[in-house]
Amino acid sequence: MSRSQATYWLTLLLFTALLAGIPYPSRSQTVVKRLFNRFFNDTTSSADPHVSFYPTISYAPETSVEIGVSALYLYHANNDVKHNRLSEIQAFSFVTLRGQYGLNIDHTIYGDRDRWFFLGRGRLQRFPLLYYGIGPDTKPDHPATIDAFSIQLRERAMRRIAPNLFGGIEVDYQRLSSVEFNQPEINTHTLPVGGLGTANLGFGVGFVYDSRPNVLNARRGAFAELAYLNYNRSRGSSLSFSNLSMDVRLFKTVRPGQVLAWQAYGVWANGNVPFNQLALLGSEIIMRGYYPGRFRDKAYAATQLEYRWLPFPFSRRFGGAVFAAVGTVGPAPGQIRLDKLLPTGGAGVRYLLFKKKDVYLRADVGVTQEGVGFYILTGEAF
Repeated sequence: MSRSQATYWLTLLLFTALLAGIPYPSRSQTVVKRLFNRFFNDTTSSADPHVSFYPTISYAPETSVEIGVSALYLYHANNDVKHNRLSEIQAFSFVTLRGQYGLNIDHTIYGDRDRWFFLGRGRLQRFPLLYYGIGPDTKPDHPATIDAFSIQLRERAMRRIAPNLFGGIEVDYQRLSSVEFNQPEINTHTLPVGGLGTANLGFGVGFVYDSRPNVLNARRGAFAELAYLNYNRSRGSSLSFSNLSMDVRLFKTVRPGQVLAWQAYGVWANGNVPFNQLALLGSEIIMRGYYPGRFRDKAYAATQLEYRWLPFPFSRRFGGAVFAAVGTVGPAPGQIRLDKLLPTGGAGVRYLLFKKKDVYLRADVGVTQEGVGFYILTGEAF
């Protein structure tokens, strides 16, 4: 998320806050009030599905002006709030003045009475990637720019095997094609594995424990995922390798409207792993403030702690959060070095978008030793 996009959304939040108190002529007031209620007051029944659309605009040197649209769909299976959890589907599409484009889709879907659980994400992009090298000692200056067409599709289809416990299959497909590996003028990089493009299809198994009532704003409960994926040339992949990942999250309401959240995350890739499927440090979820893939290697471990006010005691809609995290990468889990741990921390504001579904818009700022990252998204980071 670029600085200009963060400014855009923060301006939108301030404008929204002011909008409620500005008097209008009766006809204009009716139109504005209808639009305001449609997108920000969630006037539908808590059992009814809700869909919203948001325009976005941003700027970055590698993309120029970017224009996009975000969509969010929230619902309970069979509109049954009492017995079914909140499911969500998010989509974001964009185009830039340089001909780049992308479509991102994420979903967390619970079936009726939790019989089935589907967790997945999709990315289709023509977008530049920054490559700094492999390992925890890469320098922040002079990255290579990789312009490529990428497809990332990952889906978990799981069946309930016990209360809050699911097990099932996982499928992951990643393709990097039409690659242009542009070296910096100085300090050029060795072409990594998969630097000219690959297509890899992985199959595996996974287990998820999930006791969160609301995936976009967990105030209590726990989430844990253990997943294994195997990519093999005998099944059509360009390379043979495997990936083992673990994600654990705990949530506790310590006071009314105040939540303490903790996460631990780890990845171990083994085999002939392409550079774009190594464990990547940095994201909008954990290690906020670092560019995704600023550090990459076969092993990655990180943990974070976050305290949330949802909302502030003096406000009905505005809240906030503070967070801190540490993490690093290495060639193998046993070779992760504590002296290479990277700290990051930050804070953010929250705006209650959908009161009846307890969903907030978040604007976070992550600060690292190398700079600052901005994130504007619907729902909590984890």
